[in-house]
Amino acid sequence: MALYLSKTVLMTALLALPLAAAAPAMAQEAKPREAVISVTGDGESSMAPDMAVVTLSVVKQAKTAREALDENNKAMKDVLGALKSGGIAERDLQTSGFSIQPQYNYPQPVDGQQQQPQLIGYQTINSITVRLRDLATLGQVIDQSVTLGINQGGEIQFTNDKPEAAIEEARRNAVAEAVKKAKTLSEAAGVKLGRIIEINENEPRPLPQPAYRATMMKEADAAVPVQGGETTYHVSVTVTFAIER
Repeated sequence: MALYLSKTVLMTALLALPLAAAAPAMAQEAKPREAVISVTGDGESSMAPDMAVVTLSVVKQAKTAREALDENNKAMKDVLGALKSGGIAERDLQTSGFSIQPQYNYPQPVDGQQQQPQLIGYQTINSITVRLRDLATLGQVIDQSVTLGINQGGEIQFTNDKPEAAIEEARRNAVAEAVKKAKTLSEAAGVKLGRIIEINENEPRPLPQPAYRATMMKEADAAVPVQGGETTYHVSVTVTFAIER
């Protein structure tokens, strides 16, 4: 009988162990959630650009793909040679696109019947991205490139080689705005703002800037007038504050 009671006591104790272990976890789950205020702050900072990224393309058409490619190659070699002679480093010149496409003529339907497209030639497009570190040469580079064969232009993006100072200023402005928002919300709600619990930053980015777009014409006979303006960098942060009880 004594042995039977000992086993019973032992089994009861073993069954009670998981319940005892779960007790702290249950108590933790029952703990009330901390009251918080979460706000988003946006900050900006501007600086004059010191670099421009330009996309220039040569587009050629001919009866055969070989002829179109040869004409394109000649023009692009002349452009690249002039850019390098003008002091642009190899690292600042990059091929950004190349294609050879057949060109078709689509006849009008005859008696309601769609006609087969007619191959009339080939088109080649070779695009380069040029990074200009001397903005004073921007208009001259565009003009010279057009003279040598560039006949399709893209966008000019003004940027900075080292934008860290502007981004740091934008960060400070973003946090300051978040703190200001949180204070306004806490005062309006009649509560006291507590410590900062968490700060999250979105990826810093430059705001869209006006870009120069143009169809390059061979008749250009003067440096293209362009203005760099300012590049504005934007930072967004989310800050979570505790509410003091």
